[in-house]
Amino acid sequence: MPLMLTYIHLDALRARLTFTVCFLIVSIAAATLNHPVALAQSTPGQATDPIRLPSVVINVYGEPEDVQKLPVSVTGVPGTVLNSAGVVSIGDAELLAPNTFFSKFTARKLSNARFRGISSSPANPGILTYIDGVPQLNANSSNIELMDIEQLEFVRGPQNALFGRNSLGGVVNMTTQRPSMSEWRGSVIAPVAMKYKEWGGRLSASGPLQDNLSLGLTFGQDQRAGFTVNDVTGRDMDYRKAMYGKAQVLWTPGSEWEARFIVTGERDRDGDYALNDLTATRQNPFHVQRDFEGFTHRDILSSTVQTRREGDRFNFETITGAVRWKTRDMIELDYSTRPLFTRDNRETDLQLTQEVRLASGASRHRLTNNVSLGWQTGVFLYTQNYEQDNVTVYPPFLLSPSVLVEAREHFPQSELRDKGIGVYGQTTATIGESLNLTFGLRMDHENKRAEVTTSYEPAFAPARTTTGQQNFTYKSPQFSATYNLQDGKMIYGSYGRGFKAGGFNGAAPTGRESYGQEEAWHLESGVKTVMADGKFSANGSVFYIEWSAMQLNVPNPNSWALFYISNVGNARSEGVEFDLNARPHKKVDIFGAVGLTRARFVDGTATGGNTTLAGKILPNTPGLTMSGGSQLSQDLFAGLNLYGRAEMWLNGGFEYDEANTQRQIAYSLLNYHVGLKHQSVFGEVWVKNAFDRRYIPIAFAYPRLVPSGFVGEMGPPRRVGLRVGFTF
Repeated sequence: MPLMLTYIHLDALRARLTFTVCFLIVSIAAATLNHPVALAQSTPGQATDPIRLPSVVINVYGEPEDVQKLPVSVTGVPGTVLNSAGVVSIGDAELLAPNTFFSKFTARKLSNARFRGISSSPANPGILTYIDGVPQLNANSSNIELMDIEQLEFVRGPQNALFGRNSLGGVVNMTTQRPSMSEWRGSVIAPVAMKYKEWGGRLSASGPLQDNLSLGLTFGQDQRAGFTVNDVTGRDMDYRKAMYGKAQVLWTPGSEWEARFIVTGERDRDGDYALNDLTATRQNPFHVQRDFEGFTHRDILSSTVQTRREGDRFNFETITGAVRWKTRDMIELDYSTRPLFTRDNRETDLQLTQEVRLASGASRHRLTNNVSLGWQTGVFLYTQNYEQDNVTVYPPFLLSPSVLVEAREHFPQSELRDKGIGVYGQTTATIGESLNLTFGLRMDHENKRAEVTTSYEPAFAPARTTTGQQNFTYKSPQFSATYNLQDGKMIYGSYGRGFKAGGFNGAAPTGRESYGQEEAWHLESGVKTVMADGKFSANGSVFYIEWSAMQLNVPNPNSWALFYISNVGNARSEGVEFDLNARPHKKVDIFGAVGLTRARFVDGTATGGNTTLAGKILPNTPGLTMSGGSQLSQDLFAGLNLYGRAEMWLNGGFEYDEANTQRQIAYSLLNYHVGLKHQSVFGEVWVKNAFDRRYIPIAFAYPRLVPSGFVGEMGPPRRVGLRVGFTF
């Protein structure tokens, strides 16, 4: 712990820590004052309902599991909590889990999850996002609108033994609510905020078509004006507009079988990035000076077919997924009033996945009177086709003195073809009533092909084409043990090894078109407790991760705003996590989480320019994340209910680049939601970033064109809005 705390800037955090503690104390006090019966004893003979925290059951491992019994650090967030917190996309959910940070632009397609210092390029993420059982192999399709969500789960720590190469840092799992089989129900919701002209609407409905067939539908649209003004034109730059929808069918042909078909679509029509010189952004937030205003567009269409059979002896499941997305970015590259560079970048991606899984059923296999066995095994196949045509447009003479007209450089113009297979198995032996031993192993094989071309218009230089092929094979073992000390208390430990496959870059310097696989091993130990007759839970864990040939997304020094993956060397991450939840009264919830991470490059690590990184902090890795707050509800009169939620999230600061040249200092965000509900009608007022904190969540090195050598985007300012709706 002393080693960990030396990293944190105590002087910068002391005030925020004090405020957070006071905030929690006030929340608890308010709960007690507003609900004096919360801690009161029931009178003799009076019947009372038990006050307990709801059980959080996660499905990320294929079978329903109580989060308090799993040997892993995991945060399960029900859809009701996401709705109460006003979380509308996966990238907005970082405040709900410790040691979790999303480095995201205002454009929706660029949002990369980071756990404990682990992440990578969008094309080869280190945190694997699953949406209804389908992995998002490119992060550009992972940050989508949350529609009819049953639960969002953050599983931290390597999960390669079950999920393969892109789960080196963990898994984000999102599941959709099942459509109602009993009656038609739905909702209409309309959010409005005046300052940034925010408005939208969402309609959801589900219900039975027949006794064994039901349908669910959701459609919506949201838009807002930009936060950032272009002082040259007076127009806002980073406006956002989206249309989205989801349709699903649930069929239960028998008592043991069910099938679901889910189709999801999203159409984003956003403005330009709000990037500007880092120093200028800090001095004059939400203002840029541009001679060109672009846009960022994204279209996603995905479909999922799930079949499942649950029996006494075994369970059987298949998941078939197809995800197709395309994007187009028309953007400014010099971020100035000079007519220098613009870019027209087009990307398309099609992934097809198939998983078949077999697991033990409700009656586990008994080896002896004291030993029972649970198991699961499966096979996963995928293919992914990615294409990019990135065109940089130069004014006359700039690209070459011999080119007298506007020139267009196609770099990269790439085609990447991936396919692979993974076979996995896991078994858990339960010994007596207290000890569980789990061993898992997965074998992956992947084949990757690439064709990357650089060409020019006009063709003043010959086109260059590079082709390549690589194969990767790896075994990922994992072992864990849990021991139940007594009812509601458990300790655990786990060890695992994992990898992330190498591949090909589209926009790398000559000689760095390919990169190798990254390998890591981890240790984790923790304790999980449920106390006070189910009213209070507290979990804690410590972890250690060491990896070699680490893949890092670094800027191409020979091109503007292009990045490539490089194996920079070795790194180490260690830390602790705590989370607690309490329900002193059936209408009072209190929550909090703390994560500490010390992530450093170690000896033998260098950038492409051979600059040593040993001892440097991993970029975009906060040393501290902390959140806390409370959610209250009070019946008033005549069926009128008052409810509210307050939450605070603290980020301890992080480095923007691997050389630790520039950093974001510690900052905190405070959000409020207060509403009234009468039967099926509700209205609420919400405030996000209530103190209007100025911070820059994303910045990267950009030498030669901007004075500071970095460009960055401001995080969203304070926003106040109203949400109204009704349910039926």
